[in-house]
Amino acid sequence: MGLKSALSRPLAAFVHHRYQQWMRQPVATQQRVLTSITSAADRTAFGRDHDFPSIASHADLVRQVPIRDYEALAPYFNRVKAGEADVLWPGRPLYLAKTSGTTSGAKYIPITSASIPNHINGARDALLHYVHETGKSQFLDGKLIFLSGSPELEKVNGVPTGRLSGIANHHVPAYLRRNQMPSYATNCIEDWEAKLEHIVDETLTERMTLISGIPPWVQMYFDRIRERTGKLVKDVFPDFNLFVYGGVNFEPYRAKLFESIGRPVDSIELFPASEGFFAFQDQPGNPGLLLLLDAGIYYEFIPIEQFFELNPPRLSLADVELDKQYALIINNNAGLWGYSIGDTVRFVSKDPYRIVVSGRVKHFLSAFGEHVIGEEVEQTLREAMTQYPEVEVVEFTVAPRISNDASEPSQHEWLVEFARPPQDAAAFSAALDAGLRRRNVYYDDLLSGNILAPLRLTALQPGAFQRYMKSQGKLGGQNKVPRLSNDRQLADGLLIAS
Repeated sequence: MGLKSALSRPLAAFVHHRYQQWMRQPVATQQRVLTSITSAADRTAFGRDHDFPSIASHADLVRQVPIRDYEALAPYFNRVKAGEADVLWPGRPLYLAKTSGTTSGAKYIPITSASIPNHINGARDALLHYVHETGKSQFLDGKLIFLSGSPELEKVNGVPTGRLSGIANHHVPAYLRRNQMPSYATNCIEDWEAKLEHIVDETLTERMTLISGIPPWVQMYFDRIRERTGKLVKDVFPDFNLFVYGGVNFEPYRAKLFESIGRPVDSIELFPASEGFFAFQDQPGNPGLLLLLDAGIYYEFIPIEQFFELNPPRLSLADVELDKQYALIINNNAGLWGYSIGDTVRFVSKDPYRIVVSGRVKHFLSAFGEHVIGEEVEQTLREAMTQYPEVEVVEFTVAPRISNDASEPSQHEWLVEFARPPQDAAAFSAALDAGLRRRNVYYDDLLSGNILAPLRLTALQPGAFQRYMKSQGKLGGQNKVPRLSNDRQLADGLLIAS
């Protein structure tokens, strides 16, 4: 056992004990966070505009601070980006995390000196909980890789700006720098395909023990290794034993990823975002992610079926129920207030509070009133793949097909890139339809009433998703394919790329 591995065990025990303290008082912890962050920001422009000194409870917060997304808060964000101090949080931000995909173009999310520990410590503590729970720490003595964006930052009115993963790269602890891969120069390559080749070059001869990244992009890395060597990952990296991921549901990728590896490996799921690090899998094998309640973030939850109401109910942690879908709202020490991050979650435990990430508020399919969510289609696909074990899926998305012929009902179209297609495509399609009907009563009603026809399964050519993402300038890094759409833009683009 190496020095890093040995020293990690007492540190893991200490961190685990510290977490237990706030886990025993979750509601009181959240109240303490609310008081702390609103008091700290009461003299900011936002604090003055929303009378922060009068906020002492969740009810006060609801009354004083409306729910907004990035576009609605843009007047404040634009002032921060322009270099103004004391707008959303005291002083100026330490960084601006640049993300894409909104209706207004790029987003610039402030990361402050108060909030940066949340981003850095969240990932660290996830690994330390794994060490504490399993006793496995030898991975710290090998090489660790995180497939991420470029760490090169630009200055925007004096504030370093870049992708969150690139910002985080600057805060890798010194004791792990020698273990970190790929090299800084390779991480700075913007073109994903060129970058991937360099990553393979640098890692093939190394003792890789931990690999981290978004599953579809890790799969691309594994595919290139197999193309280069003709070997499974386990034969190239025999000491690889821990996979860390986040950003998308792992289940649709699990079978192909583990086939590429050639054996099971342990995994840890994270729930990071530019807006904050919210949760991680603290117990191996338990799909629930521990919600971080003492990290400078005060959470609110809106029942998803009421999210688009004019004044939807805003629940505190004390009010949530198990197995209900909620839109996640945050208030934090980066200066995000009443902020809708766009993700939906479902509580699977309240002692402690654990969640699963179930989808995106805007990523649902309700072209016909069915309101299908991402979790439903992912669970449906997983179930069908269990029934047809020969099937392996690379990537998929679901979109509506609206018929202009009154005699021919509209339908959902599942666009799937298979690594191994079903032997009986019609039977596999029927299994998908049956599974979704069980999970979504509205979809079932639409099929029963002949308003919708059974779904159409469209098998895409190999590489279709990669070609499409490349055409959109979103190949690699932290970019993700939406599971669901209410229009045909993504579907038609994939058909062109296929």
